[in-house]
Amino acid sequence: MQLIECREIKKYYGERQIIEIDDLKIYQEDRIGIVGANGAGKTTLINLLSQHIQPDEGTIKVKGNIGYISQLQDPEEKYISYEMASKFKVDPNWSPSMSGGEKTRFKVAAAFDDRNAIIFADEPTSNLDVDSIELMEAFLLRYQGALVIISHDRSLLNRICNQIIEVENGKIKSYKGNYTDYKEQKDQERNFAYREYKAYVDEKKRLESVMKQKKKASQKVKRTPKRMGNSEARLHKMGGQKAKANLDNAVKSVRSRVEHLEIKEKPEEDKKIQLDILPASQIHSKFLVEGNNINKSFDNKTIFKDANFKIENGAKIALVGPNGSGKSTLINMILDNAPGIKKAPSAKIGYFNQELNILDPNLTILDNVMQSSIYSETIARLLLARLLFRGEKVYKPVNVLSGGELVKVSFAKILLEDFNMLILDEPTNYLDISSLEVIEEALKDYDRTLLFVSHDRQFVESVANQIMMIQDHELVILPNI
Repeated sequence: MQLIECREIKKYYGERQIIEIDDLKIYQEDRIGIVGANGAGKTTLINLLSQHIQPDEGTIKVKGNIGYISQLQDPEEKYISYEMASKFKVDPNWSPSMSGGEKTRFKVAAAFDDRNAIIFADEPTSNLDVDSIELMEAFLLRYQGALVIISHDRSLLNRICNQIIEVENGKIKSYKGNYTDYKEQKDQERNFAYREYKAYVDEKKRLESVMKQKKKASQKVKRTPKRMGNSEARLHKMGGQKAKANLDNAVKSVRSRVEHLEIKEKPEEDKKIQLDILPASQIHSKFLVEGNNINKSFDNKTIFKDANFKIENGAKIALVGPNGSGKSTLINMILDNAPGIKKAPSAKIGYFNQELNILDPNLTILDNVMQSSIYSETIARLLLARLLFRGEKVYKPVNVLSGGELVKVSFAKILLEDFNMLILDEPTNYLDISSLEVIEEALKDYDRTLLFVSHDRQFVESVANQIMMIQDHELVILPNI
């Protein structure tokens, strides 16, 4: 059954066109993932489809009740049933004093509590631990209505979606299948575009070579010899002029073919980012950080009791556990040299968190990154370009950047500094998927020690070679198989 129909939609902010949709239909069985770069218009798209905002041009017809899980806005429903509250481990009454995770769980529970024909969700996994994400995923799999979801959680998009809509340059394009299927189709498009570009270049070179040969032949047409009779000279001249005219016409014909070739732009290549550790920053200790019999409590709540751990040089460790289990507490204990924490003398630790306080707002993107970089400007520009800061964009002042852009610049800065260990607290929040995958690739090839907290299951699976689990106030490190 068709639930949404859009025709000839346009939405502007000022004079800038944000979204254009020629034709879009959504049916009851559709499970749609919305992807695109930060600022591409993903939230505008679902706000239009859910009728939270109106288009400037065109029509949107919607059938059935709508549920909306917003990343930033308070829920429309302030009360949920005790059954749903119990399942999502949250109070049935909405409160502004709830934690980030509790607020998200309440919004998700409220969307499922009502009999909605369509659910829209804007980053519904934000602030959720893995257990809460999997609970929400189970509800989504059983849900019988249409689903339209913005998410950077690729595992969720793979499990839930049967269609991906990409938002790029204000236009939308639909792909059948889940996120992995979408990536394969994008790769096929890219390969096809490269083959078309190569065929265009080869044909242009061939025609230009033919044109050059014809020109050369035309210039070589002999003039009349001096010792030749008038009759012979006339015949020779006529034959030469005819040959020259034929060659000149051939040159014009070939030039016209070159001018009428359909131009194919060269697809942009993603160059590999290699951040090899420099000799001065190398560390030879077997363990960079150790914890021996560490203890921590807050208001009679025990976080750690006689906990022990060792972080090996070169390890990439994902620190996992439910919200409130002590992940951020452990990170702060390491950074603050708490009792029981021992660091290698030559350890240089860089720290990334959501405070984003490592950037100077008065400097440009490039100046911020190069301020403490141990790598060349070429490497810095390459990394920034992969994060979609290309050309003149690197000269934008940091104080005009969006939240997602600030995250990306902070990442670039910390990756290029003189550290031999990085600690990252929820590094994937607020990143679009393409940028997340660039960071993921850089960290997979990162040849230093890494400790990070993330609820992104695919990110953990791709980057970590060890898992540090918080269990019963202790710390257990296992290989990530």
